[in-house]
Amino acid sequence: MLLPQSPWSQKSEDVLIELQSGPDGLDMVSVQKRYDAFGPNALREEEHSKIAIFLNQFTSPIVLILIAAAIISMIMGHTKDTIIIGAILFMNAMLGFYQEFKAETSIRSLQKLTESHSHVLRNGIERLLPSRELVPGDIVIMGEGDIIPADIRLLKSFALQVDEAILTGESLACGKAADTVLDESALLYEQSNCVFSGTSVIRGKGIGVIFSTGESTVMARIAQAARKDSPHTPLTRAMRRLSRLLLGTVVTILFVLGIISLIQGRSIEETIMIILAQLVSAVPEGLPIVITVILAIGAYRLSRHKILVRHLPSVESLGSATLIAADKTGTITEGVLSVKEPFALQMSELRRCAALCNDARNHQGDSVDVALARWLGDDFEIIGSLFERVFDHPFDPVSRMMATVNRMDGLEILYVKGAYEALLSHSDNSPDELDMLSDVHDRMALQGLRVLAFGQSDSGWEDPYRWKIRITGLIGFADKAKEGVKEAIELAKMAGIRLIMITGDNPITASVIAKEVGIMKDNTPILMGKEIDTLDDNALLESLQHTSVVARAMPEHKYRIVQILQKSGEIVAVTGDGVNDVPALKAADLGIAMGSGSEAAKSTAKMVIVDNNLGVIINAIRQGRIIADNLRKVIFYLLSTSFAEIIIITCAIVMALPLPLHPTQILWINIVTDGVCDKTFAVCKEESDVMRRSVRHLDRQFFDPIMVYRILWFALATASMVLGLFLYLLSHNYSYEIAMTAAFTTLVAAQWINAILSQKESEPFFKNIRTSFTINPWIWVGVAAGIGLQTIALYILPEWFHVIPPTAEILGYVLIASLGILLMAEGYKWIEYRFYSVH
Repeated sequence: MLLPQSPWSQKSEDVLIELQSGPDGLDMVSVQKRYDAFGPNALREEEHSKIAIFLNQFTSPIVLILIAAAIISMIMGHTKDTIIIGAILFMNAMLGFYQEFKAETSIRSLQKLTESHSHVLRNGIERLLPSRELVPGDIVIMGEGDIIPADIRLLKSFALQVDEAILTGESLACGKAADTVLDESALLYEQSNCVFSGTSVIRGKGIGVIFSTGESTVMARIAQAARKDSPHTPLTRAMRRLSRLLLGTVVTILFVLGIISLIQGRSIEETIMIILAQLVSAVPEGLPIVITVILAIGAYRLSRHKILVRHLPSVESLGSATLIAADKTGTITEGVLSVKEPFALQMSELRRCAALCNDARNHQGDSVDVALARWLGDDFEIIGSLFERVFDHPFDPVSRMMATVNRMDGLEILYVKGAYEALLSHSDNSPDELDMLSDVHDRMALQGLRVLAFGQSDSGWEDPYRWKIRITGLIGFADKAKEGVKEAIELAKMAGIRLIMITGDNPITASVIAKEVGIMKDNTPILMGKEIDTLDDNALLESLQHTSVVARAMPEHKYRIVQILQKSGEIVAVTGDGVNDVPALKAADLGIAMGSGSEAAKSTAKMVIVDNNLGVIINAIRQGRIIADNLRKVIFYLLSTSFAEIIIITCAIVMALPLPLHPTQILWINIVTDGVCDKTFAVCKEESDVMRRSVRHLDRQFFDPIMVYRILWFALATASMVLGLFLYLLSHNYSYEIAMTAAFTTLVAAQWINAILSQKESEPFFKNIRTSFTINPWIWVGVAAGIGLQTIALYILPEWFHVIPPTAEILGYVLIASLGILLMAEGYKWIEYRFYSVH
């Protein structure tokens, strides 16, 4: 059996025939055959096993280089080096695994614990069945509050209104009518004779036949985009570039030094030792684990701001974001209707009508009724208890009115609410009152408000065609902006982050909200979903440069917009809560789902925000920038060490000198000396207001010319002082062991100096000295720990590190060389601050 391809363009009876079903539903034999053919009515969920999460921690290029270094060390018989590198890799993997698995567990706790059920006709008998057991051809009975279990062509409808925001982003309920037949090309939000899986009934009743289940539904087709690979984060891309740079550097240097060593007549064993020392020095062994630590601490800080991190590298992506493509409903706005503007000829009568002509109960029901109940506050219950309801006329989509009759002081009074035009045809107001009401109505409508009129009559209510209604007032409703959103958007703009609001809502409502919160200016054009279909990629990109609002957008439009913006160089963060947002959330550099959103959105996003507020996202971007700055600082710190070691070893070989550093000493510096300091970078405070600067371009986030010059200068300064001291001691008849001990200790001291100076990037250490000492108090703990560990290495375990315990004289030489490194490094920062920095 083939499923109907466009049932909205067919009569309902024709759809029934094509599905081989009938008004009484299917028999059990047909149900079983169809269940076997089409499977359960459920979406496949992407499972992440513990093993997969753990193995994913070993995909970083830097980690792969370290694995190669460990293998070479093992082949060379250096068991200790192999064990140390292996331990570092395992610790890094466990940290990343713990954080990501913890986030997965937290998000699972947000998912619904109960299975939905639906009322279904089978063999003419109404049954309550689990929604996953439904099949194409089943007849479903829908009522107020029900979740639609599958894609359904309506057979009958009774004042049916459905909330489709989860699919279309439309904030208002959509009216549905079974007897309409639409064009085959009708868009999703135009298909008024169908209801779709995952949406919910707000008002009325309906009966329909299922034409798609499970993976064939609209929701499933949208969710399938989540199975495509997400783009790499800016940090991942930067690390890949670093890995290629290191790989090229290592291969070139090893080849050249191998040839030079052999030409110089060095033994094979010594040449291998040189190559191993250079390999170990070129790879910053501590970088993967310190990046993981900084990201993990950042994720913990974000969790305190109600943000759950599902993918650890995405923590840094927050700091790199250049553009936010924000959903309107639920992110910028509250996602529920509220009374925006009341206008009354007599306020007490308007409030009474709003309370009595209202079916809300316990803040549940139609969105308009609930909004009126919130507006009335305690008066809603008080008024309702005073005036007994004796009759009600449910909302009729044809007449566009709802009415109740309430008894007051023995009189039965009709209360009506509905479209202004509908009440106007029954009005007995004076011409002056009608002129005033019409002007107010038109003004509210132009502001994008949903306007309802309210009235009453005591002249008889039995015949609706003869009602004479006195209109008592108008109320404008809106999905109002959340508190603090406007201020958050201003902060984002100040930080150089562009915002585009993408919504399935109509353009008038979208523009009103966008202007209210500061996303859109008065003369900014709105891009419509239908326009996007007519534009090629270049024309669409040009249009996106001049608009900040996209209205009537379908999921494929949002997805295409994200991809085009990424191709133009933007780092795109996308917010969303509905299934319609899934493709864009997956394609984005950073997908952010709302905690109250659909399970499909939450399982796709890299972050989940428990508090659905754009302000939380902007604050998270601040945290992300601080984290990115700390990553930049620690990358400089570790790379400057590696390059200093490369220069020292290379120069020693070219100058035909013995090795100033043993491979074990280099491992000690890279893993232990650096390790006790680099972890403290994670808690470094904000150096200046990070939201007052523009976003760093991806290519300059971690490796810009300023960074490269700093690395080279510190590496050269350190190498010159270490080699100078090494040569001085050898030329003054000190033993090779003493000279190596002095070189080793000087390089370790240089790293303590480098760690302290690296806490501030924008100014020298001796500028604002108080800030220099307080920006990261933990760095002093790290340096103190480093001094203690180095003391153990020199005086308790000297044979492990191929040194001899240094005398006071040797320590004096080390102190002089270290002061020289401090003066050169700090002097360079003062020159940079004076002539190149913006301050």
